[in-house]
Amino acid sequence: MNDQIQRFLFDDTNVRGEIVQLEQAYAEVLARHDYPEPIRLQLGELLSAVALLTETVKLDGTVSLEVRGKQGVDVLMAESNPGGELRAIARFDESQVFADNANLRQLIGDGQIVITLDPKEGKRYQGIVAVEHESLAGCLEAYFAQSEQLATRLWLSADSERSAGLLLQQLPDDAANLDPDAWNRLTQLASTITDEELCTVAAEDMLYRLFHEETTRVFEPKALAFGCNCSRERFADALHTLGAEELRSILEQQQAVDTQCHFCHTRYHFSATDIEAIIESPQAPSPTVH
Repeated sequence: MNDQIQRFLFDDTNVRGEIVQLEQAYAEVLARHDYPEPIRLQLGELLSAVALLTETVKLDGTVSLEVRGKQGVDVLMAESNPGGELRAIARFDESQVFADNANLRQLIGDGQIVITLDPKEGKRYQGIVAVEHESLAGCLEAYFAQSEQLATRLWLSADSERSAGLLLQQLPDDAANLDPDAWNRLTQLASTITDEELCTVAAEDMLYRLFHEETTRVFEPKALAFGCNCSRERFADALHTLGAEELRSILEQQQAVDTQCHFCHTRYHFSATDIEAIIESPQAPSPTVH
């Protein structure tokens, strides 16, 4: 199975869809951190979900999904960019024991999901939805219904090796929609998919199994991969925001500044000379820093 996202639509209807399946990108995320099993699975679903959202909104920029919790798990976050690069991370109470079958709501309690669209040009947009459903899919369906007013169904699944997702979305009615029953029929068919099938059956075979009696138009799949957009420049921008007094105070204590990306574990070393250059730099810091 290749890491990819597959777009499709149903002729003569206003229904479109996507299937995403991840293996290596998911493995890269898990290999960098020692997460408990339920957090691993939720991160897998989050990776698939952010890939689906990126393809849905067609943004020339970064899309991030951040789940903020108050009960054991503080943050679950996944991020995607137009190049098909994905990354994810979790922060949690390492002293707490989580049930292997814990769902999203049990992991984070009364939390919220923040959806951030950060275009290369233009203003950043954020949408927020409360975690009022047991699953990430249920929460995102509620977001689309409330904020985007688009009927959307998602099926997300992850196991120890793969994560996957299926999205169906009903677009606004237009003259091309010659099948008013399509939405109900197609979502009922999609609901027959099992978690195991979602993760293990190839996208082309899945489309045939679910919709072989429909007229389905399938587009070229898009490759996905693990990728991190951290850089020395971005960390320098982050240090710049601390101000001269704070940076010089740090230097007095440790003679240099060592930082590490939480997503990919890349380390960046800034000597005293480097820090002075950052302090003297007139360049405004980047607005997007992790």
